[in-house]
Amino acid sequence: MGRELESSTGRAFNDAVDLDPERIDDDQLRLIFVACHPILPVPARVALTLRLVGGLTTTEIARAYVVPEPTIAQRIVRAKKTIAKAGVPFEVPTGEDRAARLGTVLEVIYLIFNEGYSATAGDEWLRPELCEEALRLGRVLAGLAPDEPEVQGLVALMEFQSSRLHARIGPSGAPVLLHDQDRRLWDRLHINRGEAALRRADELSPVRGPYALQAAIAACHARAFRPNETDWDQLVALYTELARQVPSPIVELNRAVAVSRVRGPESALELVDLVVATRTLERYHLLYSVRGDLLYQLGRHAEAAEEFERAAALAQNEPERVLSAARAEESRTRAAATRSEAPSITPRAAP
Repeated sequence: MGRELESSTGRAFNDAVDLDPERIDDDQLRLIFVACHPILPVPARVALTLRLVGGLTTTEIARAYVVPEPTIAQRIVRAKKTIAKAGVPFEVPTGEDRAARLGTVLEVIYLIFNEGYSATAGDEWLRPELCEEALRLGRVLAGLAPDEPEVQGLVALMEFQSSRLHARIGPSGAPVLLHDQDRRLWDRLHINRGEAALRRADELSPVRGPYALQAAIAACHARAFRPNETDWDQLVALYTELARQVPSPIVELNRAVAVSRVRGPESALELVDLVVATRTLERYHLLYSVRGDLLYQLGRHAEAAEEFERAAALAQNEPERVLSAARAEESRTRAAATRSEAPSITPRAAP
């Protein structure tokens, strides 16, 4: 999942969206709408709402945006001062004002879900309670705005991702990557709900927005009962369109993974190295995990070990750190074995 979607799209939502103030009877959703005040720039609006309403820490928000923690802290401080100076009333917005806040509300819900799906730090890889709360808020919002395709797209995305939660953790609590998951553990109810929401989004708009595109990506995985049945060509096409709508180094990184399945690891490595060259993800551990995996596939095990070591050093989440460290050790072992298996050349005696 990408990290900077709604703040980047500038997408105009349906002007006729029905959000009657009397119908928002969910306290958490009310607070999110209140906090997402248009007097603030969108990044500051999201950061403040995630901190005050979503309960995320400054570190977690910084990780979501892949920016330094002090940057997020400054955004929150400035946002508080701006609201205080403007005397913004603590009340639920109505009419056009509320419709204007819808995009930011979606982004907040999306980022709360992401933090639950892959925790920034701590001893647990998942925080299921955050995923459950974000999905609940999304469903409530879909009921309030049933004709908004991106609301339906976000709900579809969260349903598909939720279907895999039980399969993402092994018996010991270690992360289980997508390719290695037991797909029999995937929750078919969530998948069916995701399919229904995605169909609804497609019925409402002939052009998929960023959330609907991500839902379609998740659907490609959900429809494959075995890893080798995954439609990777379709995934490359979907990621390409997502990158067009929402230019982002993280989207490009995900697209590279899909490209590796279609054109091979060498082509994908070229794309990843373009991301590396931008220096926008220098502190993002998954950049080095992906690069390490591609190098491993190419048989460049010593280089792969270095990339996995970088990933382990940057990971703040303990299960992710352990996983990267294990992959580094495995790569070092393979590199040593390759060296030992190399034929020795005995120099010829001088005549």
